[in-house]
Formats: sequence, C-alpha cells, structure tokens
Amino acid sequence: MMFARLSSSYFFYFALLGLISPYLSIFLDGQGFTSRQVGEILAIMTATKIVAPSLWATLADKTAKPLFIIRLGALLALLSFSLLYWFTLYWPITFCLALFTLFWTAILPQLEVHTLNSLKQSSKIYARVRLWGSLGFIVLAVLAGEAMSNLGYQVFTSLGVIMLACLLVSTLLLTSKKSVRLGKRKVKDPEPIFNKLIEGRFVRFFIAGLLLQISFAPYYGFFALFLRDFHYSGLAVGLFISLGVVAEIVAFIYMGSLFKRFSLNSLLVFSIAITALRWFLMPIVADSIFWLAINQLGHAASFAIYHSASMKFISSHFTKTQQSRGQGIYLGGVYGVGGAIGAYFTGVLWLDGQGASNAFIMAGASASLGAIIMFFSTKQLSHSVS
Repeated sequence: MMFARLSSSYFFYFALLGLISPYLSIFLDGQGFTSRQVGEILAIMTATKIVAPSLWATLADKTAKPLFIIRLGALLALLSFSLLYWFTLYWPITFCLALFTLFWTAILPQLEVHTLNSLKQSSKIYARVRLWGSLGFIVLAVLAGEAMSNLGYQVFTSLGVIMLACLLVSTLLLTSKKSVRLGKRKVKDPEPIFNKLIEGRFVRFFIAGLLLQISFAPYYGFFALFLRDFHYSGLAVGLFISLGVVAEIVAFIYMGSLFKRFSLNSLLVFSIAITALRWFLMPIVADSIFWLAINQLGHAASFAIYHSASMKFISSHFTKTQQSRGQGIYLGGVYGVGGAIGAYFTGVLWLDGQGASNAFIMAGASASLGAIIMFFSTKQLSHSVS
C-alpha cells in the first residue's frame, strides 16, 4: 500500500514534468513569443529554484511536517498554474509560471526525503518507486504531443491543471511514520550544515552537477521546437522523448546492481560524459530517425544513473536532520542556478532555430567540463558511500 501511494505521487509529479519540460516552449511559441523571450521565461522560472527549495526545506526541518509542505506546495501550484487560463501577455505569464514554480519546488525535495526515509534508504526499492515517475512522464509526453498537434497549444493548460489536481489528491493519501515524533527534540535546533557544504567532495559534486544542468537547457527547454523544425509530427516528438524515458526506466530497474558493481564516482563520471556526447551528436543525427533514437537511449545515463547516484550521495553525505536542507540546497543550487543560466544562454543562442547547433555545442562543452571535474575528483567520493 505504501509503495502504491509513493509511486502515484511520483507518477503525477513527473507526468506534469512530461508536459512542461518538452511542451512549455511550444505553448509559449504559440503565444507569439520569440526564442529569446522563451529562454528568459524559462530562466526566470528556473531561478525561483535557487532559493525556494532551501526555504521550503528549512520550514520542513523546523516544523517536522514534510507531508504538510508537500501538500501545500501541490495545492498552491495548482492554483497558480490555473491562472494561465486568463493570462496571455509576456509579464503576466512569466509571473504566473514563476509563482507556479515557486510552489512546485516545495514538493520534490520533501517527497524524496519522505520516500527514502519510508523505504529505509533502500536504493533498490527507491529505484522501483522512482520509475513510476518515468512512466508518468512517458504517458504525458506522448499524449500531450498528440493533443497539442491536433487540438492546438491551448490544451497545454488544461492538461497541466488535471495533472496537478491528481498530484494533490495523491499527496493527501501519503502517510507519515509515527517515529517522526522522535525527532522533535532535534528539529527545534537543526544541526549545522555549513561544514558539510564546504567539504571538497561535495563542492566538486555540486559544480559538476551545476554544469550538467546548464547542458540540459537546450534539451529540456527547446527539444520539441528543435524536432518540430525538422518536420517531425507531434506524436513523433512525444515518442522520441518517451524513448529516452524508457531507457531511463530500464536503468532505474538495474540501479541496485550497478551500485554493487561500480563505484559512485565512476557512475557519476560515466553519466555526465555520455550526456556530453549526446549533445555534441544531437545536431548531427537529428534528421535521422534511427540515429536520433540511438542518441535518445543515452538518457538512461544522463538522467537515471546520474539522478540515482546523486540521491545516494546526498542521502549519505548529510545526517538525518540535514536531509531536507541538503536536498533543498542541492536542487536549488544545481537545478536553480544551472537551469537558469542554461535556459537564458540557450534562448540567446537559439535564434528561433537558426542557432540550435551552437546551443547544443555549448551544452556538450558544459557537460564535458563537468565530467572532467568528476574524473579528477579523489576516490574519497567512492569510498564515502557503501
């Protein structure tokens, strides 16, 4: 029962991501915005992740009520996203989406902590729960691509509202352990986290993750527009995106075995290096269905392996009372700063499709630098996690 409740929350959370990540640019393009404006909106949205996760996490640590934070975030995200029904101009839409992101960022860090605690840090079971998020992503990526192709970009808003409503309901079904009360003494005076943040292995891990997220900007923000310019149908776009997630699911299933066979450092280096290769190849293979499909399979390493390894690192690096803040700082800094920088520069380089190749070269260079940083990290990172 607990597995089903956790899985459903991941399903709807990432189903919404399966709508927003590929198709928000299509929606904004339909509103008449230039690629630079799209990049600016994506950057502003992502910038809210810089401080928001840490603020929500600190509140969760002090109140010892992570489920309340998850539910509140889901409710407010639903209300703010619904404003898209009435907004059509640049600044109102930007404000609406930034507000939505502010509340949406409250959900995942606390959901990750809640899940890992509920599953007693089991990497194998966590991977199986998390793969339901990937399934949700696939369902919406395919359905939304076809729906927006046939019904127009306006259906984007309705699909988002439906997924957020389902997410809210699923979070209301989550239950917390009674043992949470045992930590009340500690949460009144949270354990300092600064020393953990300045350790060399965390700094290297953080910078590499930052560079990786910068590199993802052309893919997450503009990939659907990129494929549309190559005259792929809405269904084809959804299928290509879903293919990457299918590969991701397979990787999640086998993460337990990968953790036993390879060091954490090796998995991080491998995943970032494969990502760099993907971006360098993207403009070259985009007009070939076969090679584009092969390139998409690399998402197994780009996301699934890296995400599982990074969650394992954070879970082991921070103490129990630091988990929410550790997640918040990581997601805020890496996804917030990295995503905002990447989105802005991608919007500048994209030039309504004419600069797509340059954007992906920038992405490949960023990921390559991240892989180099991780490669030359000491073996302490590998030995710190057993």
